[in-house]
Amino acid sequence: MEDQGFERNTMSEQASTFSGEGTANLETSTAQIAAALRRKPRLSEGIIQSFLWIAGVISILTTIGIVYVLGTESINFFTKLSWEETNRQITTPISASDTTLIASEGGRAIKAGQLIRLGQAEEYMSVLAVDGQTLTIARGAEDTIAKDHKAGVDIFFADKVTLREFVSSTKWNPQIGQYGIWPLLNSTLMTSIVAMLVALPLGLSVAIYLSEYATERARSILKPILEVLAGIPTVVYGYFALTFMTPLLRAIFSKDVVEVYNTASAGIVIGILILPLVSSMSEDALHAVPNSLRQAAYGMGATKLETAIKVVLPAAISGIAAAFIVSISRAIGETMVVAIAAGAGPNFTFNPFKPAETMTGHIVRISGGDLSYDSIDYNSIFAIGLVLFLITFSLNIISNRIVRRFREVYE
Repeated sequence: MEDQGFERNTMSEQASTFSGEGTANLETSTAQIAAALRRKPRLSEGIIQSFLWIAGVISILTTIGIVYVLGTESINFFTKLSWEETNRQITTPISASDTTLIASEGGRAIKAGQLIRLGQAEEYMSVLAVDGQTLTIARGAEDTIAKDHKAGVDIFFADKVTLREFVSSTKWNPQIGQYGIWPLLNSTLMTSIVAMLVALPLGLSVAIYLSEYATERARSILKPILEVLAGIPTVVYGYFALTFMTPLLRAIFSKDVVEVYNTASAGIVIGILILPLVSSMSEDALHAVPNSLRQAAYGMGATKLETAIKVVLPAAISGIAAAFIVSISRAIGETMVVAIAAGAGPNFTFNPFKPAETMTGHIVRISGGDLSYDSIDYNSIFAIGLVLFLITFSLNIISNRIVRRFREVYE
C-alpha cells in the first residue's frame, strides 16, 4: 500500500511537471506568434505619416494665423484715432502755454469734448469749451507734448470707430468718418439670397435626376458638363453678368427699372457659379442612400417620384443640408462677380435692381488704391474680413450640427 501511494505521488508530480512545461511552451509559442505578426516598421509609411502630421499642423497654424491677423488688425480699427479735416484754421499763432485759440469761420463744427490736432503736429488738444470762434483747450492731451503753432495751420478733429456704430449704422463712407457695416452686409446678403434662389432648387433637381432617373451613360455625360462650370474663372462670370445677364434683365423689366450695375444680375450668375457644387454634393448624398430603402418603397406601391421625394430625400437630408450651407458660404465669399457686376459704391437698399457694393467687392476696390499702412481705411479691410469669417464660421457650425443630428436618425 505504501508502494502504491508512493507511485501515485510520483505520477502526480510528473503530471504537474509536464503541465507546467506545457503551459510555458504554450506561452512561448504565443509570444513568438505575436512577435511574428507584429507589424514591422516601414520607412515609406513613416515618411507618409510624418508628412500627413506636418500638413495637419500647418493647416491648424494657418487658421490660427488668419484669426490672429484679423483679430489684431480689427482691434486697431476700433482703437485707432481717425483724423478728419474741419476745413478751418487757427487765425493767430499760439505758444506752448496758451490755453485758447481762435478758429476761422465756416467749415465743420467743433464741439466740446473733442480731441483736435493742428496740422501734422504730434500734439493733441482736448476742447474744453467753445465760444463762437474761440476754443478753450487743454494742451498735451493723450500724453503728447505741447508746442508752438503758427497762424493758418489746419485744424483736425479725432474720431474713433465704436463697435456700436459699426454694427448699427447704415452709412459707410470712410472719407467723412462713417463706418456702418450694414450697407456692405445688406448687399452681400441680397446677392447671396438671389444666388440661393437660383442654385438650391435647380441644383437639388439636377441631383435628384442624376441619382434617381438618369442612366449610367447620362450620368457619365452630365456630371462632367456640370463640373466644367466650376472650372470657369470667376472673372469670366463677372463679365458674363455685366454683358449678358444685365442686358437680359433690362430687356425684361425695362431700362428704367434695372440699372447697369445691380445685385440681381450678380446674384443670378453667382447661383449659376455654385450650381455644380450644390448638385454634385447633393447627388453624392442621394446616391449614398441604401438601395434597400428604394426597393422597400417600390414594394409598398410607391412611384419613382414618391420614392425620391418621400424616402430618398429625407434619408439624405444631412448631406443635402451640408451641401446647401457650404454653397451659401461660397456665395457669401464670392468676390470677382460682385466686384464687376454689383456696383462700386456702398448703398443701403433692398432693391436688387440698384447698384450696391458687397463686403468682398469693397475689399477688392479699396485694397487696390493707395492706402497707407496702419491707417483707419487699411484696418477697415480686416474688420470687414472678420465679419465675413464670423459669418462663414457660424454657417460651418450650423452645418456640423445639422449633419450630426440627422445622421443619428438615419444611420
